[in-house]
Parts: sequence; C-alpha cells; structure tokens
Amino acid sequence: MGHGEKGRPSKKLKFAAKDDYKSSAAADDYSLYPDEDEGPRDGENEGKSRDFSKLELKPDHGNRPLWACADGRIFLETFSPLYKQAYDFLIAIAEPVCRPESMHEYNLTPHSLYAAVSVGLETETIISVLNKLSKTKLPKEMIDFIHASTANYGKVKLVLKKNRYFIESPFPEVLKKLLQDEVINRARIASEGAHGSDGFTISKAAGEIEAGDDGLLNEAELAAATEEKETHAFEIDPAQVENVKQRCLPNALNYPMLEEYDFRNDTVNPDLDMELKPHAQPRPYQEKSLSKMFGNGRARSGIIVLPCGAGKSLVGVSAATRIKKSCLCLATNAVSVDQWAFQFKLWSTIRDDQICRFTSDSKERFRGNAGVVVTTYNMVAFGGKRSEESEKIIEEIRNREWGLLLMDEVHVVPAHMFRKVISITKSHCKLGLTATLVREDERITDLNFLIGPKLYEANWLDLVKGGFIANVQCAEVWCPMTKEFFAEYLKKENSKKKQALYVMNPNKFRACEFLIRFHEQERGDKIIVFADNLFALTQYALKLKKPMIYGATSHLERTKILQAFKTSRDVNTIFLSKVGDNSIDIPEANVIIQISSHAGSRRQEAQRLGRILRAKGKLEDRMAGGKEEYNAFFYSLVSTDTQEMYYSTKRQQFLIDQGYSFKVITSLPPPDAGADLSYYHLDDQLDLLKKVLVAGDDQVGEEQLDEDADDIALHKARRSMGSMSAMSGANGMVYMEYSTGKLKHSGQNKSKPKDPNKRHYLFKKRFG
Repeated sequence: MGHGEKGRPSKKLKFAAKDDYKSSAAADDYSLYPDEDEGPRDGENEGKSRDFSKLELKPDHGNRPLWACADGRIFLETFSPLYKQAYDFLIAIAEPVCRPESMHEYNLTPHSLYAAVSVGLETETIISVLNKLSKTKLPKEMIDFIHASTANYGKVKLVLKKNRYFIESPFPEVLKKLLQDEVINRARIASEGAHGSDGFTISKAAGEIEAGDDGLLNEAELAAATEEKETHAFEIDPAQVENVKQRCLPNALNYPMLEEYDFRNDTVNPDLDMELKPHAQPRPYQEKSLSKMFGNGRARSGIIVLPCGAGKSLVGVSAATRIKKSCLCLATNAVSVDQWAFQFKLWSTIRDDQICRFTSDSKERFRGNAGVVVTTYNMVAFGGKRSEESEKIIEEIRNREWGLLLMDEVHVVPAHMFRKVISITKSHCKLGLTATLVREDERITDLNFLIGPKLYEANWLDLVKGGFIANVQCAEVWCPMTKEFFAEYLKKENSKKKQALYVMNPNKFRACEFLIRFHEQERGDKIIVFADNLFALTQYALKLKKPMIYGATSHLERTKILQAFKTSRDVNTIFLSKVGDNSIDIPEANVIIQISSHAGSRRQEAQRLGRILRAKGKLEDRMAGGKEEYNAFFYSLVSTDTQEMYYSTKRQQFLIDQGYSFKVITSLPPPDAGADLSYYHLDDQLDLLKKVLVAGDDQVGEEQLDEDADDIALHKARRSMGSMSAMSGANGMVYMEYSTGKLKHSGQNKSKPKDPNKRHYLFKKRFG
C-alpha cells in the first residue's frame, strides 16, 4: 500500500482506497489474503501458507467483519458495521501487523493472548467471540493454540510485601514445578517463617479472593477459592525478579505471572490525597485504556500504546490519582521532567509540596509520607559517584515501596542501562507509556517480563478521523546530488564523510530553505527541522539564522528557546538534533522537515512525526471532512542515489503499518527560485564542499546520546579512529581512565591503605 504510492506523481496524500478492497472482495473472497509474491510466514510450507480454499464460509459471512486463518493471522474489514466492536476485541487479543484504511492485519501470539487473559478475558470467551465475528469456521489449529497459550495464566502471582518479593500460588505442585527450573531455584531465598514439608510459606487467601469480582475470576482462581482456601509462597531475591519473570513467560515455562495491585486494601503504604480536577475529562480511548488497567478493581502492570499528541500524560496522571499511593515517574530527559511535573499540577489537585523533581539541576524532596517524584532514567540508573544530597535522595527512592512506577517512552527500558531501573526500584504496579512499541535490536519483547503485557493500543487513523490528533500530510522530497558532491561521495577515502556529504547536498539545503520560507511566510506555520548530524545542524542553523538545540545545550537555554518558539511570533523555526525525538512537548509545531536521520530507525521516524500530531484548531475543523484536509506536514528530505534512499524506505515502514502513506516530491525547489535561495552559484557550492572535506571525522559524525541503545541492529559495532581533540574535551567529550582488572593479581595495582598506621610516614602528618 504505502510503497505503491511512491511512484505516483499525485499532489494529494491518499490512504488505501476503500472501494478497491470492496470490489476485490466482491470478485473473489480469497483475494483478501496476501499476494502470491509474498513469502511464507514463520517458515511454513509455501503452498500451505497461501492456500485458503479449505476455509468454510458461513452462510451470513457478509455480515461478519473478520477472516481467521490457521496460521494465527486475522484480517479485519474496517468498512464493516461491526468494525468498532471487532477492533476493540482484536486489539485485546492479537498484535497489529498492518493497519491501512480499509483492511487491518493482526497476528495471534502467545504474548498477545497472555495480555488478553491478563485484562480479564477467559479462554472460552476469546474463542466464542472470535467465532461470532469470523466469516469462516474457526480453524482447529487456532482453537488449540488459544487453549495452550492461556491455560496456565493466573496460577502464579508475583507479590511485593514489605519490600520483599514472593511468588504465590494456590497450587503447591505448580510452585514445585517452577523450582525445578535452575534459574528460579537459584533465585529463591529461604524464609524463616516457612511451613509445610516443601518449605513454602502458607497463608489464607480467602479474604483476598472475596475482595475481587467473582465474575472476572478464571477457572484456576475459582478452584483456588473453593478448594484450597490457602496460598503457598516462597521468597525470591529482588535482583533476580527480572530473570524469574522471563523464565515464566509463554515461550519458556508457560506460567505467566499475574501482577496486580490491590491498592484499595493496602493499609501498609500511606495514601496520597490527590484527585483529578473537574476540567480533566479523559477522551473515550483514554477511558478505554484505563479500564483495561483497572478492570477488576485492582491495578494491573502493563503498557499502554497511544500516538504522540493523543494525551498519554493525562492517562498517566489519571492512573496515579486512582491508585492514590506514592508514584515514581520516569522520563528520558530534564525537559520532559519539567513537562511531567507541569502535567501533574495541571490535571490533578496535587499540592506543590507533594511533588518534586530530581534532576542534575533540581534536587527537591516532597513533604509528608507520600508524594510524586519525577526524575529521569539516567538519574536512577547511574552507577557512578554522586553528591551527598543526590545519594540521600536515591537511597530514599530505592528503599521506598512505590505504589506506581510510571514510565514515559517505555521503549527505552530494554536498553542495558535503563533496565537497571526496574531492579533498583520496588513498585507494586508498573505502567509504561509509548507511541512506538518498536526497537531495531528486537528487544521490545523484553517488556513483557520487565513491565507486563500490552494493555491497550489505539489505532492512529481512527484518532485522526475523530479529530483527536492532527491529520498529517507525509512527503518524501527527492533532492538530486550536485555533480561535485556526488563525485566526492563516491570516493573511497571519504567513506567516513558520506553522511555529511549527502546531508550537506546544496540541493537539499535549497529545498529546506524553500520549505521554511513557504510555511513561515505563506501559511504562518511553526516549523521544526531535525538533523542527527551535528555538523549539518550547525551549518544549516547558522546560515539560516535560526536557533538550535542539541545534546550539549544547557537545560536553561533549551527552555528559553522552546518558550520563545511557543509564544513569540519572531521565532517560527527551530533546529533540533535527536534530543528532540522523545518527550519534548511542542503543541504549536505543525511542520517537520527532516534533513538527516539515524540510519533506518522506524521508531525515530514515528517519534518525529509525533511532534506535530497534537490536534490543532477547533474540533469541527479537525474532524474528517472539516475545513482543511491536512493541518500538519511532515517532509523527509532525501539525497537521491545515496545510502539515504535505502534507509528512508526502511524508516517509513512503521508509519505505513499505521496506515500512512508518503507522496514523493521531485521538483523542490521550483526551477524559478533561482538566486533567491542559498548555494545557487557554483562557487558557493564549492566553498560548502570544502568545509565538509576539511572538517575532521569527529566533527561530521552523528550525535551520540544515552538513549541510542537500540543501535545494534542499525550499526554493527566497529573500531573507529578517534581524534586528540575529542580526548582533550572537545565536542563535550570527557577522557577518563579505567582499570581493566588485569593488574589485580600481579600486585601492581595496590590501593591506598585506609588504616592510618599503614600509611607511608611522609603522609601521616597530612592525614593526621
């Protein structure tokens, strides 16, 4: 769908045509499945994976919205009258693969079914509803797969009591089975108060079961309520919680752990007096996502996926006000910390002395027994030396039993640095928020055991039609390389400068300048220009006399520039490096121009688009068929015949799967622009080329941030030549020496004796 748009010279963005699907469905029901040229999925037999002739159509198949296949794939017709109900059901039980306008594709996986039963859906309910909605008789393979994936859910719980983790189950034989696993057995801690021959702690569970809603209990819990009346448990090492949860997932022992927080009956942790303000009215999809989290009166750990600009902050604040316990909110940078603190004060009745920020610049503490701490992943995960004040605050964070751990941009958590946060902090409930549940290093599935299953995911195009997010025109602008730049690009000795050469392409610069002028002067828009390449970011910003923000920009300066962009009519364009990809809230922006990017990162493309997705103007103007067809614009500038073309196709895949398509523009700037734009004359172009070639290799590379942890699949690790300027502090680099540990046994690596009597006599006087 999306790739087919590329070759068209049409001036308008078009999503997949509804009529095309209808006509093909009328001609041949089976043509709804993938084309013959698509390869088999999951390595299944090629013919078998595409032969659907054995599917039995029901007599009233025209009234039913979906097709179910034996290999777990489900196709949904969005033009069906039952689309809304079918979508809500499918998003709960299956993973969305591709969601263009008229036909969605989903895939049943063990993790998606684990998520389904975790929000209260029973096995028989899933099969029954699928059968009602399906045009064909449900394949036996699909029914067996659903049974196998959901049979053991709810039999094992992970519980936090007095800062100690316990694995609980009403079935002692299940705990014995788990302890046969080497990883879980090693993680077990012998408890002093253990009873029974197996060393399990036994407690009465009847009160806890009565507190829940009987209608939502699954078979395992009902059996526990009627027969056992007691819960068996053993304690595990907090540092091993991540590994234990991973071993219990469907792809291993298949006993997924139930993590629910009965916050209403928690009398140990103090309550936080905080309510939503009257003007905080969650939208229907926000209410739906919260109902998945609090479906049975308890708080479930998991992930909520909403597009950028769709109000993730309100969902997070609403969750915190419902739980009413201490909340630790984690963001990716200091700007985002300020925004979250503002959102808590905007939407809730929390007092100023109950909320505090913990960043390198601001070290506050809340008063009283309960409160909200907003900080960054780095501040919590940092393993080096801290100031005395920071050490005290971090010790409080580690020792406190948090009611809610709220994680913004949760896709960064699987990175080695950030996953430390999960083990350092102890919380009853974890809620992750993101717009892009995708990573290039394929670690995104780790979130199933680090945090919990996906509770809800909104469909981008449905929110566009409802006027909840902006309607974006996506365009890829092809900029031919000039003869001189392309000649240098092809030379082997310039291999490290290839990116700088295709980003600094004069034709790309002229296209960027033309778009900025057009949107500033003709439409009065607010524009963000993104560039990962710091050399290009600086050159573009200085030449066009625009403010810029990158990694080394101080927090104070960032705040000033963003404030001027939001409020001043004189500042209509800002240049951002990749620091602007996540968490920076700029609702006024409605145009993005991307001049350089981070290889083929699908997540980055979607996050950047998200900077302009905040709904603009009046609701009636935003609704489908309103005043303007498009009220936001996303331009990706690509130098033709370079590596950038390949990366561009890969980057767009996530957005295409959400139903967006890119139109291609090949005539920017227009031929009549002439000398009005920069670098029209050959001499100017050659001067620019000289600047690029003269710059050191360390100057023309990409900016590296802590969040860049999913690079593994984008750039294979390779040894590269450094420069003395970088080692001596240029580019914000710090040179540090570390001991590798090789000298420990040789006696050469002696540490300074701490006992004053053992100190060298020359230093005894100095140290007293």
